[in-house]
Amino acid sequence: MADVNIRALKNGPFEVTGGPKVTDQKRNEYTGQGDPIYLCRCGQSANKPFCDGTHTKAGFKAEETAG
Repeated sequence: MADVNIRALKNGPFEVTGGPKVTDQKRNEYTGQGDPIYLCRCGQSANKPFCDGTHTKAGFKAEETAG
């Protein structure tokens, strides 16, 4: 597997590249995963754990940086 990178997008989801697979608590793999994948951070997505763009309507703000 390539290097996995996770990037927190400003006021948006986590962008995950490198081909990891997302599984549920029973280790069942979610279908339809591409590269990159976008994981919800706002908690409002109807398609959790994936982002569906609802953060924009919800006014989600997250501008943290590593440091």
